[in-house]
Amino acid sequence: MTAARPETTDMQTDTAAHAATLPGLVVRPFAGEADLAEIARIQNAEWEADGVRGRTTPEELAAWLSHPSEQFDARRDVSLTEVDGRVVAVTQVDWIDATDGVREYRSRCWLDPVYRRRGIGTMLLLRSEQRRRQMAAGHDTDRPKVLGVGTAETNLGGNALFRRFGYEPVRWFFDMERAIDGGLPEIPALPAGIEVRPVGREHARQVWEADHDAFRDHWGGADASDASFQRWLDSPEFDPSLQVVAWDGDEIAGAVLNAIYPEENEALGVRRGWLDSVFTRRAWRRRGLARALIVRSLHLLRERGMEGAVLGVDADNPSGALGLYESVGFAATERFVAYRRPLEVPSP
Repeated sequence: MTAARPETTDMQTDTAAHAATLPGLVVRPFAGEADLAEIARIQNAEWEADGVRGRTTPEELAAWLSHPSEQFDARRDVSLTEVDGRVVAVTQVDWIDATDGVREYRSRCWLDPVYRRRGIGTMLLLRSEQRRRQMAAGHDTDRPKVLGVGTAETNLGGNALFRRFGYEPVRWFFDMERAIDGGLPEIPALPAGIEVRPVGREHARQVWEADHDAFRDHWGGADASDASFQRWLDSPEFDPSLQVVAWDGDEIAGAVLNAIYPEENEALGVRRGWLDSVFTRRAWRRRGLARALIVRSLHLLRERGMEGAVLGVDADNPSGALGLYESVGFAATERFVAYRRPLEVPSP
């Protein structure tokens, strides 16, 4: 990330200007519950066009967008683009103090595939950069400031756009899947002194904090605010009975936080469960705990009627998660790219 920030070319500026003058084009703030169905439609349409096997629902979005924090407030940080009154794109921005020492101002845009190749994506990227620069200008921090974006590797237009604007790929993430309707590995014994015990909503805060603690030395970062915790708790698929949590006395040593998304399964014509988060805290690593919890999760998901399991992984995870998942039968099926570029904040 040593390259200087490129100047916007005349062609890029002209393209964005053309998009901004398309008849009936309006960019407006998020209006709350009334927008949830349209946001879900746009996100799902983009994922389907790019072959991404994920879907969302208005109910899931409600949980995510209803709890403002310092780092992300939907009323402030989400915008919708309309053409002749039809929603064609959704953009959100936020910021995070990443574990590699930078403050990252992130943007994500979902664009209805029907409206690709019209300059709308370029225009929205320029707008998001302006908004993120405004955010950064108001922050007093010693951390280097960077712009961040990301997309599926199959979104060829999005990847080309980011590279054209000087963003460089810095990390790859995989979705990995395996079938669980056939033979499964036998459940390994837990390390000495560790036991799996059921959890309920009353344990949610402790589970949440253990999850964040386990990932504090992994690349990236997360919003650990009370608002972010409430988003997770309010998710319609939050189900503690699917969480496989390992305890060492009163301490959580590790866990696999599983979830089943019925609407996604129906839309894709599959029956699969997600291992949404797999973690082992530092003091309990290198003892086979993660493998034992993963295999337990596979058996649990099969007992709940699932035929497949899926998880996401950082390809360069420092704890060797990619190799672990491959060793229990998972294979990469989709790839996603995280991009960054330095941010020079103009003087106020």
